[in-house]
Amino acid sequence: MFFIGALATLVTVAPLLLGTTPFPTYMFGLSMLMAVGFLMAGAGVLRSVAAGRRQARAGR
Repeated sequence: MFFIGALATLVTVAPLLLGTTPFPTYMFGLSMLMAVGFLMAGAGVLRSVAAGRRQARAGR
């Protein structure tokens, strides 16, 4: 998810740097997938930490 968003961000910014016609607005929306990818990764880390804590408590 993050890599798709990063690619969309590069594609969206490239015309601005090259002085060509900008892409349609929906490309800016696709760029938000980068943030969604970060959120998904963060949620996975938090779930992993919580599972580790539960496992440590059960082992006592």
